[in-house]
Amino acid sequence: MIRLEGLVRLRGLDLPLLRRAAASVPGAVTDAWPVDVENLLRAAVSRLGGGDLQAAAERTLGLAPGMRDRAAADRRRLAAEVYSLSVERFRKSQEEMVLGQIAEWVCWIAGNGNRDAAAADAVMLAPHLQHRTLHLTRSGRPLTVTLHTHPVELLRDVDVIVSPSNTHLGLPETYKASVSASLRRAGAVRDAAGDVIADPVHEELAEWRRKHGVLHRPALPGTVAPTGPGALAEQGVRRIYHAAVTIPRPGTNGYEVTPQNVVAAAARALALMSQERDAHTPPLRSVCFPLLGAGRGGLTPETSVSALWTALAADADPDRELHLIVRRPLVADLVTDVLTGGRPDRAGPQERTGSREQRGHGCG
Repeated sequence: MIRLEGLVRLRGLDLPLLRRAAASVPGAVTDAWPVDVENLLRAAVSRLGGGDLQAAAERTLGLAPGMRDRAAADRRRLAAEVYSLSVERFRKSQEEMVLGQIAEWVCWIAGNGNRDAAAADAVMLAPHLQHRTLHLTRSGRPLTVTLHTHPVELLRDVDVIVSPSNTHLGLPETYKASVSASLRRAGAVRDAAGDVIADPVHEELAEWRRKHGVLHRPALPGTVAPTGPGALAEQGVRRIYHAAVTIPRPGTNGYEVTPQNVVAAAARALALMSQERDAHTPPLRSVCFPLLGAGRGGLTPETSVSALWTALAADADPDRELHLIVRRPLVADLVTDVLTGGRPDRAGPQERTGSREQRGHGCG
């Protein structure tokens, strides 16, 4: 059913066994059961060992980057390409094997959910427990950056979250998988039954656009629009900065983004935080950046984090606490490699000599 309908329609599907399986695993991180089911599927697919099997599984269910909302026929065709098979041949052979392997791992993870031996799976499905501390240098001075590996809506006690946006500064629907959609969803105010009764992040951003004359036209790349955090205030978040980094291509679903736009947006976010710092009690001190432009914008994680580092390294505030956030451990490894060169005591990329060949990994 999920292969046919896709992740974006999870909520409308009758999936009692998958819901029960997801609820039985330690680390279920949200009351929204479709998110728990998706986390369970991602954990199961990650156990397939890489290679063609895992690649086909990610495409089949829409778990691969950029494929969440793709039609079933497109996902099947792209999965068939992994094995260099026709769509019909894949449907009759490999597809059943792929789905069977996913199902086996779902059963194993759920069956071990309450055992001590499942601790690794609990960590996998409780990504809010995962972070690493990077010890870097900036202008010859030590600098600590905390790198989180979990969904952005699980951040706690970070004053400012930077949310990537396109130049129209319009928030996507809450069922989307992007950082901005996740923050809108997490910032929504809900009643006791879980129904949304207010959408403050969306409303405040629309008001900012009206006030600044960009309600019906795009803002310049690098523009940063501040809003309150909505319900995320309960997690210690105090501001969301919506950074315009991508430019929609007219007549298409694609975007254009350059590292220069990422640098400009990150620098503007830091400058805005300095301006707003003392208007809050206590003053704003910590800020978290996702990999701007590395989703549908198309930048590689290496390119995005290098551009971010350009702005972070130029930041003049020595007391600011810097955080980065990615969703997948593989991307966290790439970010760590770029910033440290494989050694935890190395300088950031702009302070090292020589060049690195950028690898074509998607952000996910």
